[in-house]
Formats: sequence, C-alpha cells, structure tokens
Amino acid sequence: MAKPLKVDDVWMDRIAGLLDEMEFGSLNIVVHEGQIVQVERTERKRYETGASSGAKSVGAPRQQGARTLRESNTGR
Repeated sequence: MAKPLKVDDVWMDRIAGLLDEMEFGSLNIVVHEGQIVQVERTERKRYETGASSGAKSVGAPRQQGARTLRESNTGR
C-alpha cells in the first residue's frame, strides 16, 4: 500500500518558486516512500530569429555576418 504524500510549506514554496521562474519547460517531482526527495526542472529557451517579422527561420537563407558554431569556437 502506498504511503500518503507529505508536502509541507517548504516544498510548496520551492515548487511554486521553480514554476514562477519558468516560461517553457517541465517540472518532475520524485517521491520516495511518501516524501518528495527530488525536483528535476527542464527549461526550454525560445528565441525569435528576426527583428519583428515573426516568420519562421526554417529554410531561410543565412543572415550576412552570421558564423557557424565551429567558426565561433575557433576564434575566426
């Protein structure tokens, strides 16, 4: 039989704080023997690629002056 979950005010504040700061993502709460033992947060960052066009960048030509990741890492 499963033990009833014990959630005190400290955990409620921690969870609420993690959710308040998140814009896109997920929060995974790990419970062991009826007590929260771990919280895993996965956050996504979404970036617009264009000044204000709102168009998707899929298949769009590369912007002039942009460098590839390899070029950026080698300092070229």
